[in-house]
Amino acid sequence: MSNHIRDINLWESGELKLSWVRCHMPLLSGIKEDFERTQPFAGLKIALSVHLEAKTAYLCEVLAAAGATMYVTGSNPLSTQDDVAAALVHEGLHVFALHGATPQEYMDDIRSVLQAGPDIIIDDGGELVNCIHQEFPALIPGVIGGCEETTTGILRLKALDAAGALKFPMMLVNDADCKHLFDNRYGTGQSVWDGINRTTNLIVAGKQVVVAGYGWCGKGIAMRAKGLGAEIIVTEVDPVKAMEAVMDGFKVMPMREAAALGDVFVTATGCKDVITPAEFLRMKDGAICCNAGHFNVEVAVEDLEKMAVSHRTARNNIEAYTLENGRTIYVLAEGRLVNLAAGDGHPAEIMDMSFAIQALSARYLVEHRGSLTRMLNPVPAEIDREVALRKLSYWGIQIDSLTEDQQKYLYTPSF
Repeated sequence: MSNHIRDINLWESGELKLSWVRCHMPLLSGIKEDFERTQPFAGLKIALSVHLEAKTAYLCEVLAAAGATMYVTGSNPLSTQDDVAAALVHEGLHVFALHGATPQEYMDDIRSVLQAGPDIIIDDGGELVNCIHQEFPALIPGVIGGCEETTTGILRLKALDAAGALKFPMMLVNDADCKHLFDNRYGTGQSVWDGINRTTNLIVAGKQVVVAGYGWCGKGIAMRAKGLGAEIIVTEVDPVKAMEAVMDGFKVMPMREAAALGDVFVTATGCKDVITPAEFLRMKDGAICCNAGHFNVEVAVEDLEKMAVSHRTARNNIEAYTLENGRTIYVLAEGRLVNLAAGDGHPAEIMDMSFAIQALSARYLVEHRGSLTRMLNPVPAEIDREVALRKLSYWGIQIDSLTEDQQKYLYTPSF
């Protein structure tokens, strides 16, 4: 039972949301049917920390149907939807999450799911993995392994592994083709603008949009902004990605220069201090700042609060900060993930692929228990291929296959 859900009657609203996504996530539905027969997680406990909204809840249902006892929390205090959490509680899952949780409550929820002693960890941003290593090392021998959902989490895993501190194998779900090529690009691209547009109720066409970071998420954000009629400026630290942005038709410049030009700023770097006081002071009156990276450290909101001469709530999920120069800067969703903290996250059809990779990667961990020698493991190509073929099948699309002679030509050495 959740330690937070105050009104269990919320579950009916959450069930409506779940019912909708079940109809639009055929990959997960097919995997659920398979898992109900084979029970790959029978007797196992899974700790999950992912943005707790309807698509995530359906993943939890699929894993539970496969025999797992689920311990669930969110991966961002503002992305948890209380009615969805209540729906899972109503189904008997162990849920520890609350929308708008304080930092202390948020970390207590992370600890609560870990204290169950999980066999498998499903993480989004690395909070569970980092916490279990720091605070619950005695539980580590019982962990078969884990799956990491997002770029930021993989960066944290790589740092942990480089230090020789990662103690169980992790599947790098974000790096799978059927995850990052679609979730990060098309999912982030659409959901970020869904969040911005529904929160601000302002037009995008004709505006200067500054996108910080031109990875797959940044590419998707820029592509969708262009489609909405904006002019795009990209800021980057990677020269290769900067060249990509130029060849995609966008202006590229340092953030210090872009600060004076932008109307809307979207950060998607996974790093901290992307927009700092120096940039705030150069911004136009009415500039809008928001973040699409996992943690709320990309836009230096605390620094902005300190330098502002006044602060007010301008609209739900929009804070207005007036500076000494008389200009007002708007920040959406407290600088947290704008597509989830101010929206419903990625479309269901996109998360269908991402969560299919999660479910199949978790099964892979169980099937290869004790035999994975590396701590950081790519998702096997056969899982990516299975997800892609299933998705095409649901779309009613068929593709060619190599003949035996073609396979021989491609894969047999010619010497």
